[in-house]
Amino acid sequence: MRRREFIALVGSALSFSFAARAQQTAKLRTIGILGASTASVFTQRTSAFLQRLHELGWIEGRNVAIEYRWAEGNTERMSEIAAEFVRLKVDVIIADGTAGVVAVQRASSAIPIVMAVVADPVGIGLVASLARPGGNVTGLSTQQTDVAGKRLELLRELVPGLRWLATMANASAAGAMMEMAEVEVAARTLGLGVLTFEIQRAEDIAPAFEALKDRVEALYVCGDPLMSTNRTRIITLAQTARLPTIYNFRDYVEAGGLMSYGPNFPDLYRRAADFVDKILRGAKPAEIPVEQPTKFDLVINLKTAKAIGLTIPQVFLARADEVIE
Repeated sequence: MRRREFIALVGSALSFSFAARAQQTAKLRTIGILGASTASVFTQRTSAFLQRLHELGWIEGRNVAIEYRWAEGNTERMSEIAAEFVRLKVDVIIADGTAGVVAVQRASSAIPIVMAVVADPVGIGLVASLARPGGNVTGLSTQQTDVAGKRLELLRELVPGLRWLATMANASAAGAMMEMAEVEVAARTLGLGVLTFEIQRAEDIAPAFEALKDRVEALYVCGDPLMSTNRTRIITLAQTARLPTIYNFRDYVEAGGLMSYGPNFPDLYRRAADFVDKILRGAKPAEIPVEQPTKFDLVINLKTAKAIGLTIPQVFLARADEVIE
């Protein structure tokens, strides 16, 4: 082979190599994940999300990059993360919790947003309707207000003679306050008295427990990132007060809470990956219907029940999806 032909061949090969690398780099899409609580809370959820992404052909580091950020229940931090994702020009954002979705929606009306966990997106005004979201937001609604009555029925069944109930919620969380209102309505229908405690910061939790001492027989905690981030404190105070408490999510029960009934979060995050896949392949959020949970879990911590002196009937345990001993 002549020298000139060899140089031309090598040059062509190098050009092809650079072009291939450039094409591969161009295909690397970026997903921003705004976790409203802490990384430890999200371990099972992100694992389910990544597994489903892999099944759909998206592999982290190969054709997709993922930027993780944790707000730890701080709404100001959520706004900072949202602004950072806009600067990074991510292709799609997954936001957890109402406050998180609101923060990213305010930061950008162009970047597609997938709701992983939002109580009532229509009621809050995040989407126009479940069937036709409009705008740049779609995803999954947990419909917390719809299952509030079910949780109360479970708590009443577990605490015979229940007359007075306390509810606790983050006053700054729109979804949590809507849930609290729904619990109040359901409680009155059942003839129960209700004491409401609105929390605005972690320091308000202990005084709230002091205020409800000896006044109620059970507690309903409305879930949101602030409560989830401070779940250990809430659980400890509830046990000290020997107060049967129901929570929205299994994270609380795994940490020592008595009982939870709500959507299976890993399943929601797995399904969120399908929304991301559609968007990365060109679908518009405005045209992707919002979906609702299909899998709900009743989880009971038997060790906690014994610690507060509560006997749980075997027939009740038999209905649980999981019993932690």
